Amino acid sequence: MQEQPEPAFAPGLTAQVELTVTDADTAQAVGSGDVPVLGTPRVLALAEAATVAATATGMPSGSTTVGTRVELEHLAPTVVGRTVRAQAVLTAVDGRRLSFEVTVSDDTQTVARGRVDRIMVDRQRFVDRAGRTS
Repeated sequence: MQEQPEPAFAPGLTAQVELTVTDADTAQAVGSGDVPVLGTPRVLALAEAATVAATATGMPSGSTTVGTRVELEHLAPTVVGRTVRAQAVLTAVDGRRLSFEVTVSDDTQTVARGRVDRIMVDRQRFVDRAGRTS
């Protein structure tokens, strides 16, 4: 079994992504509720996108990260038309495991906060293995 190189990432690495909420992002649209506000699955996807963005430029060729654990508190509703920003901060590196603190906010409040853990893998091997288990 070939060893993966240690990631060239250090705690403190950050990235931010943003989303202007549309009808397609609401709890009604994604099936996580019946209210026309930003759905929790979209909040989580945005938080994960920030973690992916944080590692994008330093990722070794042929490698990627996959999510392994998420803790998320969705604290406040966000209406259609408002822009939210997710910021990820790398807080710990343990071999191939990367731990991030994430915060999602709009111009006035914290919408969500939590933690996302990812692990670095060989992209092709991961896809091949996933295909064998389905």
